[in-house]
Amino acid sequence: MTPTPSKQTEMAQDTQSSEDAECMGTAKTVLLDECEQQFGLLNKLQNEIILADTESNDDESNEAVNRLNAITAELEQWQEMEPKLLLTNPDVLLSVGKEELQRLNSQLKMVLSCSQARLSALKGMLKREQTWLAEKNEVLSAVSERVTTLQHENETLSGHGVLQDMKRKIYNLKDYHGSLMEMLSDMLAEHFPLPAPQGNATKKKRAASCDADVVLISLSEIIEKLTNKTLETPHDPYVTTDDTFWQPYTEMLLRSGVAIRHPEDCKKIRLEMFF
Repeated sequence: MTPTPSKQTEMAQDTQSSEDAECMGTAKTVLLDECEQQFGLLNKLQNEIILADTESNDDESNEAVNRLNAITAELEQWQEMEPKLLLTNPDVLLSVGKEELQRLNSQLKMVLSCSQARLSALKGMLKREQTWLAEKNEVLSAVSERVTTLQHENETLSGHGVLQDMKRKIYNLKDYHGSLMEMLSDMLAEHFPLPAPQGNATKKKRAASCDADVVLISLSEIIEKLTNKTLETPHDPYVTTDDTFWQPYTEMLLRSGVAIRHPEDCKKIRLEMFF
């Protein structure tokens, strides 16, 4: 059965590859043999130099001068000589050079792959940086427009107008603060009232409610005292509780985390630091 043209081509390629491999192996063997011969010649010359050094121990000064002259002459001779190749066979040199080029080609392919991966990563980074730059430019444009608008408004307003506008804002803020405080006071008075005296109640209930001779302060006043103490003397924000502080409200503030007790004096409390 006659093989097809494609099979013939594959067989020819396999034959050529095996021949190239065999040729390269032969070239390596020849080159290694030549290197071993040269290395043996160097060892022989080195041994002769060592023997010559061991035999010349009588007249050391003259021998040293002669050796220096010989080495100098040899150095000048080597400097004038041109290096020669170990082998001149073109087939061997071609095979060794081909193998070296293949190895170099493989290394360059690896370098190219790493460079392409690095280039791809840098392109992604560049794209992200360009997106970030576009966003920052938009923000800068908006801020610049706002600054221009404020500068224009500032130029149109006079100093007296600015002062009056600031006073109006402060007045509105104080008014809003006062309304909030009133709402807070009303809410506390509605949901946290002081206990009313019960004349017809039993002795146990009267003792649990309050003493008729003691005037209790409301929960709003307790919070106000704690707040004022914290603002006026932040280094010593503790308030000493007495009989005017109704115990259930004090315990409620402590358990809810609004106030904390002094670590050494259980009768002193202060507002919790909410920051």
